[in-house]
Amino acid sequence: MAATRPQLTIYTRALCGYCSAARELLDSKGVEYHELDTTLNRKLRAEMETRSGRQTVPQIFIGDRHIGGYDDMAALDAAGELDGLLGSASD
Repeated sequence: MAATRPQLTIYTRALCGYCSAARELLDSKGVEYHELDTTLNRKLRAEMETRSGRQTVPQIFIGDRHIGGYDDMAALDAAGELDGLLGSASD
């Protein structure tokens, strides 16, 4: 039986280079994610800030665990830790 991957949520906004880079990294790993565009949505923006304690985008969550922004996620990937968090480590 395949392991269930944790739900991944990413808060973004339009015209954000770091948001694009985060999506590209996740797409390269074949990971499904739920994207919440905060561009014109103050409620989502406030939700993101409450959950993360940060005002910048993207903000990335794996399940309830706050990963941080793109730089944080890229650092986890470079350290070989991201795949395990995503539940996509090879058997």
